[in-house]
Amino acid sequence: MSEFWLISAPGDKENLQALERMNTVTSKSNLSYNTKFMIPDFKVGTLDSLVGLSDELGKLDVFAESLIKRMAQSVVEVMEDAKGKVQENLLANGVDLTSFVTHFEWDMAKYPAKQPLVSVVDTLAKQLAQIEMDLKSRTVAYNTLKTNLENLEKKSMGNLFTRTLSDIVSKEDFVLDSEYLITLLVIVPKPSYSQWQKTYESLSDMVVPRSTKLIAEDNEGGLFTVTLFRKVIDDFKTKAKENKFTVREFYYDETEIKREREEMTRLLSDKKQQYQTSCVALKKGSSTFPDHKVKVTPLGNPDRPAAGQHDRERESEGEGEGPLLRWLKVNFSEAFIAWIHIKALRVFVESVLRYGLPVNFQAVLLQPHKKSSTKRLREVLNSVFRHLDEVAAASILDASVEIPGLQLSNQDYFPYVYFHIDLSLLD
Repeated sequence: MSEFWLISAPGDKENLQALERMNTVTSKSNLSYNTKFMIPDFKVGTLDSLVGLSDELGKLDVFAESLIKRMAQSVVEVMEDAKGKVQENLLANGVDLTSFVTHFEWDMAKYPAKQPLVSVVDTLAKQLAQIEMDLKSRTVAYNTLKTNLENLEKKSMGNLFTRTLSDIVSKEDFVLDSEYLITLLVIVPKPSYSQWQKTYESLSDMVVPRSTKLIAEDNEGGLFTVTLFRKVIDDFKTKAKENKFTVREFYYDETEIKREREEMTRLLSDKKQQYQTSCVALKKGSSTFPDHKVKVTPLGNPDRPAAGQHDRERESEGEGEGPLLRWLKVNFSEAFIAWIHIKALRVFVESVLRYGLPVNFQAVLLQPHKKSSTKRLREVLNSVFRHLDEVAAASILDASVEIPGLQLSNQDYFPYVYFHIDLSLLD
């Protein structure tokens, strides 16, 4: 499963024993894989500042999660011809998201722990705001290009009555630069081809004999040329309509046709070269980032290998990636890393607010093995850590106990600090 529960409990002897009991039960029952989640020692500051940060971090958490979802969706849209490769491009610091979360290490270089907490949070907020601003501008540019291309593509689709003819006709099909003669295009139903050939010369006076030619067909009919004198255009159109022949309003303009063709070519080239990755087939584990060196302190399975311990192939096939995909990959990684750092900060702040000073708590990351086990896992946690909030526990276990303003169910009862990380939302 790509779902994680991030919890913390006081670090005294009683609660460390509770953590061990939890780990024993969850391991034996195959409920979850658990690892310590290492959080550095931050400057605590004042109680008022922590309360303010708690609220700010909650909003920043929601914002960061929304941002990475939007970026993941943008990757899906850009990789329209290679959607099966999307997950291989949603990486964090060069490793898959699950490995990054389960082997998280605080980035001291980017977010110095010795700074005041408010400064660390401000750095994260500004970083995410800048990524969102860039995402909006790049998304607008991409959508504009895509819309313009789709509009041009629509013109080249459809039947002979509606589609553009610039990619069908050629200069040789027309009599041009004549003061008296003009070439018209006429759509003739397929069953009426023979009738057209027999009658087009007599539909009006001054039609040039043997001037018709079939230049295109679709399922319904064909596009014929016919040359006549300009002075009889209206009469010819009227007679053609009476015979169920349709004169298509089109006048050959070489400059306009060339412009339209060049525009289509340019847009197709821009979309493929600048934005798409239809020719890219990255092998699993390939990335533009260096290997993410990780350490892990397993609670339940010390033999489980840590991600990043083995070299990964760094190969790519095809023509390479366009600027938008490259930007999305780099900044998705940055946004995701920032999001997990925000989770770590929330655990720290909430643990200090709930458990008090001096700072002494242990954070643990639990990865439920399957969806069906989450209810049982919650029951185990609530049972093991019931002593952290006996009043709330009593209100759940004894329905007859009523506490004004307090209505809890087993679903929202958390005697411990708890946060949820759901990576399935990025699938």
